[in-house]
Amino acid sequence: MTVADRARDLVYRYGLLVLLLALIVFFASTEPAFGTVRNVLVVLQAVAITAIVALGVTISLTVGGFDLSIGSIVSFVVMVTTVAQVYFGLPAWVAVLLGLAAGALIGLINGLLVVLARVPDLLATLGTMFVFAGFALVPTAGQSVAAGATFNGEPAPGRIGPDFLWLGRGSVLGVPVPVLLMIVLGVVVSVLLARSRPGRLLAAVGSNPEAARLSGVHVGRVKVLAYVASGTLASVGGVLLAARLGRGDVSAGSPYLVETVAAALIGFAVLGANRPNGFGTIVGAVFVGVLINGLTMQNVPYYWQDLIKGALLVGALILSFSAIFRKDRT
Repeated sequence: MTVADRARDLVYRYGLLVLLLALIVFFASTEPAFGTVRNVLVVLQAVAITAIVALGVTISLTVGGFDLSIGSIVSFVVMVTTVAQVYFGLPAWVAVLLGLAAGALIGLINGLLVVLARVPDLLATLGTMFVFAGFALVPTAGQSVAAGATFNGEPAPGRIGPDFLWLGRGSVLGVPVPVLLMIVLGVVVSVLLARSRPGRLLAAVGSNPEAARLSGVHVGRVKVLAYVASGTLASVGGVLLAARLGRGDVSAGSPYLVETVAAALIGFAVLGANRPNGFGTIVGAVFVGVLINGLTMQNVPYYWQDLIKGALLVGALILSFSAIFRKDRT
């Protein structure tokens, strides 16, 4: 291997991590508050929901799919969990179960549309994105849900309970609950995709579904389960977001489509993986969070932030997919 080949290989494997470290050093040196423990926890808490939802996107990408409905699932679950508590007075644990079931059901619908109806995944999930964005509006006629809201012309009987709010605002030994969930789910998904038989089946279906079918893999079932997992992880994000906000906002999940897809795709470039992977997705979410937090502290106007995020995403994709850096370049 020549020196040039070694250099390309190092950039391919570690370029994104070096860029992330460079961003951290730059922001910490120009804004001392950036490097404090408090701000580190703020950044991690800010990216926790994005990372969890992006893990679901990662699973759908593994089977060669793409779930565009995740933002609508987050919004829908936010409304389901808050409506259950405020309008119907249900306890927090019931609201959480309803939210998780709603996300899994939407994932099942996505999977069945792709497998049974043979609708292309982008079109299927685009359709459900609009459908469930609309469903999120129906129960409240487009209004937000909070304690004291009116329901059928009368004050709503319930409120969002403290146990539910703890999920989004509480901490364990000083670490926010969403951050702990991000770590746990990140480890689970990473091990699932990299070290388990189900992960190998997901990868086989994504890389060559016909070969997987001839090997005895039930390709349709695997794809459906992947979308169910994606919807369920998006619903976990919706529950945490509702608990953080303390109210139901019909548009709460809208920003998560772009951010989670960016995190999952940036993850392709981590350690030269060139494939969907849980660890890379977490790093991608942290990368986006560090960038947003640092730019905000630098008082960079919001209209520049999307441009900078997009440019760095393109750079990460070049690292992952360009023949210049890949080992299998021709």
